[in-house]
Amino acid sequence: MQTYKEALSWLEELSARGIRPGLDRVRMMLEGIGNPERRLKNIHVGGTNGKGSTTAFLKEPMKEADLVCGTFTSPYVHEFRERIAVNGEPISEEDFLKSAQAVRPVVDSVAKTPFGPPTEFEVLTVIAAHYFAFSAHPDVVVWEVGLGGRLDSTNAVHPMITIITNVGHDHQAILGDTIEEIAREKAGIIKSGVPVITCDTNPAVTEILEETAEDARTRLYRIDRDFHVTEAEAESSGSTFSFQSILNHIPDVNISMLGRHQTKNAAAALMAFRYLMLYYALPVDEEHIRRGLQKAYWIGRMDYRETTPPLLLDGAHNKEGMESLAEALEDHFPERPLHLIVGMTQEKDPAVLLEPLKTLPIQSAAAADFDFFRAASAEETAAKSPVPDTKAFPDWQTAWENVQQKASPGDLVVASGSLYFISEITAKA
Repeated sequence: MQTYKEALSWLEELSARGIRPGLDRVRMMLEGIGNPERRLKNIHVGGTNGKGSTTAFLKEPMKEADLVCGTFTSPYVHEFRERIAVNGEPISEEDFLKSAQAVRPVVDSVAKTPFGPPTEFEVLTVIAAHYFAFSAHPDVVVWEVGLGGRLDSTNAVHPMITIITNVGHDHQAILGDTIEEIAREKAGIIKSGVPVITCDTNPAVTEILEETAEDARTRLYRIDRDFHVTEAEAESSGSTFSFQSILNHIPDVNISMLGRHQTKNAAAALMAFRYLMLYYALPVDEEHIRRGLQKAYWIGRMDYRETTPPLLLDGAHNKEGMESLAEALEDHFPERPLHLIVGMTQEKDPAVLLEPLKTLPIQSAAAADFDFFRAASAEETAAKSPVPDTKAFPDWQTAWENVQQKASPGDLVVASGSLYFISEITAKA
């Protein structure tokens, strides 16, 4: 491989091998390049929803404190290199190629073992570890779980602290049908002696997290028990809340991200900061946190655009995500006429996914096709939609043009259903 495009083509070839959960291959690759992950100070973020937002709430305060923060996230929106970034700047093509070249001989070696060839995500994880450890040298790296947790390749990293935002119904074909089965997979990132923070309040979930933490001889910090969001108020430009924990109190915190659920994600980040300040002397003070949380933004998540009519993009793609979206619309845009454009993947049931939106003042609903190999057809989505009179369109542009003809300037268009669908809109809008 001599160019970035060649390195990217090599990775795309690996993607044909699909998803094969397991840690043996990634651990062998990391060992083969000198275990770069051990040189890094890491934070591990898992959960069903809110991982990206929580990562942003961690990254921005560190930037305000003049710390260098690396992030490993998925999926990307505009450019593949976004998945590996430092202070929000994607890895350069030159550095990506350099790390891919260093990793490839180990990939080829592992492919010859009984464990078989590594997957694209596994290789990308190792490329990220190589880049962070040998080129970028960030002060802290935030690793976002790709799928599940227990067998996700990021679980080869040993963190200072772990965050599990919540547990909901997603990727059930891989993680299990019940919330308890999914919770056990998510809890698999809890490690011996590494404290874990969660915003989940479902007793069926928290019982599993508590048991796993106890077995790992570590502490679980739970929202509404060990830390609290109080005095939360929704505003047109975000939310204000106070943070109370067993370690400290921060009043009147402002965030720009919309949605009541974002106050919980921000609180998880605040709890993590307090722990890291206390036990790792992380130099992030209250003013850094306040400024960083205010600046934190995650493209495609409650992403408000001043178009005509205004457009809100949200990558909600499971029932819990749609419930949070519906709650946010009621909080921030009460009684405002809504127009819905959705695109979703084949494994989703529109009748279940869109159910939380039924009670909202939706004036028109559209289902759109989009360019993704697992995209569901607009016709099938429209046929199963519980929102009355949902119409099918060949793409989001056509659906957008249609809604522009009927919506008033004060209405709000909401696009949702899949992060891949939202990525297509943001890439072309």
